[in-house]
Amino acid sequence: MTQLYRIGQIVPSSNTTMETEIPAMLNARQAIRPERFTFHSSRMRMKQVKKEELAAMDAESDRCAVELSDAKVDVLGYACLVAIMAMGLGYHRQSEKRLQQATADNDALAPVITSAGALVEALHVMKAKRIAIVAPYMKPLTELVVNYIREEGFEVLDWRALEIPDNLAVARHDPANLPGIVAGMNLEGVDVVVLSACVQMQSLPAVAKVEAQTGKPVVTAAIATTYAMLKALDLEPIVPGAGALLSGAY
Repeated sequence: MTQLYRIGQIVPSSNTTMETEIPAMLNARQAIRPERFTFHSSRMRMKQVKKEELAAMDAESDRCAVELSDAKVDVLGYACLVAIMAMGLGYHRQSEKRLQQATADNDALAPVITSAGALVEALHVMKAKRIAIVAPYMKPLTELVVNYIREEGFEVLDWRALEIPDNLAVARHDPANLPGIVAGMNLEGVDVVVLSACVQMQSLPAVAKVEAQTGKPVVTAAIATTYAMLKALDLEPIVPGAGALLSGAY
């Protein structure tokens, strides 16, 4: 019998990308591996990507974890990188532990992945030391993300803030713009390009193009989250067409 896995996602209410990109990757994997996936979400309110709104939203994540554990999901993904990073350095560890405990208290223990923690872990897996980052946030929030990643042991050699405050507008940013944005960055000495440090900014269609254009491995918050979910489920982290991290090279 084919093994079926339930993927739970804790999603900002205005996020329209996480429920398309992660299923797209896991559905692509279904073409080459026997496992099957279903997708289940719980939402926390957020419209503007501002520190105050992000903190209020994060406070709702416990409720979402409990709701998803009612469905006995096999893994939970917290789908907002900047909300975690805006709560303080290293906060992803605290969040993952607390939310996993919420599932345990509901008699439905499941591993919890945050996109923030997944991106940090992915950069370690890829043995990156020096990176470049593209993010959709306003400059102060982007600087906060850059600092968070630096504190995790990486050198950020170049970064771009696209300065889009409205979360729905972030989702409407055309991924076809990303290769041009990266072309304007200084990638000398960069080990890995983080094409989207945000699970709301679409990037999947541009990953292969930017890898070919730069000759460097490319990762995104959504790709890192998918990798972490597959590892948590003890499944081979391979997805066709999803960049270096999910190519089987790691």
